[in-house]
Amino acid sequence: MEYNLADLFESIVDTVPDREALVYADHPGTGAERRLTYAELDRAANRLAHHLAAHGIGPGRHVGLHLYNGIEYLQAAYACLKIRAVPVNVNYRYVEEELAYLYRDADLAALVFDAEFTARVAAALPRAPGLRHLVRVGTPPAGAPEPRVAPVALANAEAAASPARGFGPRSADDRIIIYTGGTTGPPKGVMWRHEDIFFSGMGGGAPTGEPVKRPQELAERVAAGGDGLVFFPTPPLMHGTSTLTAFIAFHFGQKVVIHRKYVPEEVLRTIERERVTSVSLVGDAMLRPLVDALGGPLKGTDCSSLFSVSSSGAILSETVRAQFSALVPHVMLLNNFGSSESGFNGTATEDSGPDKGFRLRVNSRTAVVNPATYEPVPVGEVGRIALRGHVPLGYYNDPAKTAETFFEARGDRWVLLGDMATVDDGGIVTVLGRGSQCINSGGEKIYPEEIEQALKAHPDIYDALVAGVPDERWGQRVAAVVQLRPDASELALSDIQRHCRTRLAGYKIPRVVVFTDHIRRSPSGKADYRWAKAVAAGERTV
Repeated sequence: MEYNLADLFESIVDTVPDREALVYADHPGTGAERRLTYAELDRAANRLAHHLAAHGIGPGRHVGLHLYNGIEYLQAAYACLKIRAVPVNVNYRYVEEELAYLYRDADLAALVFDAEFTARVAAALPRAPGLRHLVRVGTPPAGAPEPRVAPVALANAEAAASPARGFGPRSADDRIIIYTGGTTGPPKGVMWRHEDIFFSGMGGGAPTGEPVKRPQELAERVAAGGDGLVFFPTPPLMHGTSTLTAFIAFHFGQKVVIHRKYVPEEVLRTIERERVTSVSLVGDAMLRPLVDALGGPLKGTDCSSLFSVSSSGAILSETVRAQFSALVPHVMLLNNFGSSESGFNGTATEDSGPDKGFRLRVNSRTAVVNPATYEPVPVGEVGRIALRGHVPLGYYNDPAKTAETFFEARGDRWVLLGDMATVDDGGIVTVLGRGSQCINSGGEKIYPEEIEQALKAHPDIYDALVAGVPDERWGQRVAAVVQLRPDASELALSDIQRHCRTRLAGYKIPRVVVFTDHIRRSPSGKADYRWAKAVAAGERTV
């Protein structure tokens, strides 16, 4: 047995076949709720795997998952892994042009998609000639144009296929691809070996506890305990961090709860009903609505089962953390740091905040390096965060970007992240922000995240993004796009500047403030800095 994700999952299934594995918890009592044991999830994945194999999808072929959260997303992911095909996440917000690019760039041979996306799939398909097999989940809207390749209904595919395994041997070298939307340019597909992503992003490297030393150890740990733990990944599974954390829960025999879409009130009701122990989300954009609901219409919700809430992909501000902790003081809040290119890197220290920055205790494989020499930077100097060892193979179909991001040094393979940081003499890393978003004002380097933390500490500010706009004298100046609370009084630029001066050096104070009814973020809560920059510069956006 190797560190292969399908093998590892099947070892858990064989250990606790009757344990509840997956709950689709939308609108209980209406027929939308579904519950699967580990054995039932395994059989569902086997059926789809046999169907795909019967249609020529085998080892190394790429299968797109163009789906909302649901049983089918994780079923399809495991179906691919079982036949050594490569699952590829597809952003369900993409429109025709973006889908055509991704289908083609990823060399998709098959696509599993939700029926409501039928019209978009039909429009993009002619520009993806290699995509020749479609599996559709649900019934399409009336009048939706049918794709040129006739889709097979998932229900029919399952009915005609065997629930047994009967698959060939697998390898630690089998692949998974995670498409990530960069801050510039089109999305890129990060290529991972199963073994590498298991250790870097799926719990094998043990962010807590002992690292896994043998593949069989996962099943042994599950047999020894772990029942009763319930994990709730609330972001879209089509973003890498959510699927990775769901896999971690399966690897340790936990129950995974999912919702189709993020509705804060429903999340709280599910925490109470399912006795959820851990929740993952992305930044203030997802935690703040929970705070509002828990302090308002859902006040009194029983969250006594909840042990931890973790954020990855965006930083939880100190203000929102404090508001949440006042409502549920027994819950541990974790600011985790990682990426599609690195998996998990570390967790923020307790003293992280507007005054000290986002400070990380990193794992032993993470360093801050000079991007020109790849050598570790001296204490206090700015460099870029890098990870060695179990790292991706590169970007699919993009050798130029691969050469820029992945390198070999000191006998190890490394990935160079876009985040700028410093390290202190105790090994604590302070993350400054993405280099691509850095504002250069008169030679001073300014990182938006630090200013956003300060802005969101204002009691009348609900959300904020910061970007640089052109300045004739200084090159760039700091501009803030601000969403006020619904009950907030009006704020002037001078009010915001006065607030920020108690927390930030003068050159970091916003010189421009644009108020908006809504801050644009991805479905997972990540900031849309291109949108923010356009709004701050006065450009029209939709």
